[in-house]
Amino acid sequence: MSENRSEQSKRRFEELEILESTGLNCYPYSFEKTHSSTQILSEYDDNSPETLSRVAVAGRIMAIRRMGKASFFHILDQDGKIQIYLKKDDLPDFYENLKLLDIGDIIGVNGYVFRTKTGEVSIHAQSVELLCKSLTPLPVAKEEVDEQGNKIVHDAFTDKEARYRKRYIDLIVNPDIRKTFLKRSKIITLMRNYFDKNGWLEVETPVLQPIYGGATARPFVTHHNALDIPLYLRIADELYLKRLIVGGFEGVYEISKNFRNEGMDKMHNPEFTSMEIYVAYKDYNWMMEMTEDLISSICMEVNGTTEIDFAGTEISLAKPFRRASMFDLFKEYTGMDLKGLSREELLVAAKSIGIGIDPTMSSMKILDEIFSEKVEENLIQPTFVIDYPLEMSPLAKKHRNIDGLVERFELFINGGEIANSFSELNDARDQRQRLEEQATIRAAGDDEAMIVDEDFLNALEIGMPPTAGLGIGIDRLVMLMTGETSIRDVLFFPQMKPEKVIVQDNI
Repeated sequence: MSENRSEQSKRRFEELEILESTGLNCYPYSFEKTHSSTQILSEYDDNSPETLSRVAVAGRIMAIRRMGKASFFHILDQDGKIQIYLKKDDLPDFYENLKLLDIGDIIGVNGYVFRTKTGEVSIHAQSVELLCKSLTPLPVAKEEVDEQGNKIVHDAFTDKEARYRKRYIDLIVNPDIRKTFLKRSKIITLMRNYFDKNGWLEVETPVLQPIYGGATARPFVTHHNALDIPLYLRIADELYLKRLIVGGFEGVYEISKNFRNEGMDKMHNPEFTSMEIYVAYKDYNWMMEMTEDLISSICMEVNGTTEIDFAGTEISLAKPFRRASMFDLFKEYTGMDLKGLSREELLVAAKSIGIGIDPTMSSMKILDEIFSEKVEENLIQPTFVIDYPLEMSPLAKKHRNIDGLVERFELFINGGEIANSFSELNDARDQRQRLEEQATIRAAGDDEAMIVDEDFLNALEIGMPPTAGLGIGIDRLVMLMTGETSIRDVLFFPQMKPEKVIVQDNI
């Protein structure tokens, strides 16, 4: 046993040895549950108690009150807590070992449901089985009520970093956070159902790619030993999904993990979940209507309303969403007309409004920086920012009516980007020119610029029909729908800086 263990932990190891010395298996293989806590609490009827005369529940002990010949536990299962009543006369053998049980132990209980004198629906235990002995104490909060009737909580597990690092403890002692992850699952399911109902096919594309593309971002690099080649964790699904449109599918989507070797903040995690969908014979105008219908309907299903109170800000996800061109928004929030300006003129414009710009930045980067600093934070209500400059969107089709622009939108809600969409570029000649320009920008020092992908260009030369594409950041959408202000609060296991140096074998 480790010398670093706490006295409480050492005591639990000793309790385990005592229990096992009596011949008890403290880690049995299974337990047959019949009901959850929520089922019992919702189905119990004082007029028909016999309907729950035989139940089997299992969960983690979260409270113990030993009272001589009778005791009470509260156990926590996936749905919530329920009280267990244990009577010594009913459980003579188990009761002998009661003092060896601790908060955190997992038990299975067979019994019948009744209501106590204090009015709490509970289970009268007729048999109890230890399913797992907890060897490390949980940081269980203690509550007391002051003279004014206010509840005071002591030793709550509230440190954010500790909660992210040990999410398994967080889920036990702060069970309300489960609601966020249940909503996350429901949001993804509803999105999948929406697409499936329309006949669009869910597909899978490679995570390890010989050439990364589909976005402007730095990749993670790995090495394939057998082939002796570098491979990249995908930064986007786009180029592979378009290959499937070329191959004849008219609607494909993927809900996947993407990886970008970038900084971390409240809106960014290097590993994130994205949805991308491509539908043939459609354009970005159609995609705007589909997107607002998708998001509005998901919100209604998840929250029962299209109105969201996000940290005190009222946001309406009712259709239709606002549409505004990027350059109109530049003019609205900077007072300047930035359309058609050269890179040098954009540098001057940025400086004049107090934005520090690296003088080596491309026009694309400068515009993006100005937009991020001066426009985004103002886009609280859902806003489709449409019609971007061509140099910012190397995979989007040229605007059908306005020179120098492309048919693209990004959806912003609560000051953050939620979705990105194009009328997809399907002219292989134009696409080659744009990617070669990206390569020039990359050679000048922008390591986020795209790479020329000859196989993708060959696919376009085979021929891709007019197509609309859309990407949605699932993590950010979940943040919006659950009211969470940090991406780490909607990820079970967010990326964290190591507490100490981790040494691994060279594999």
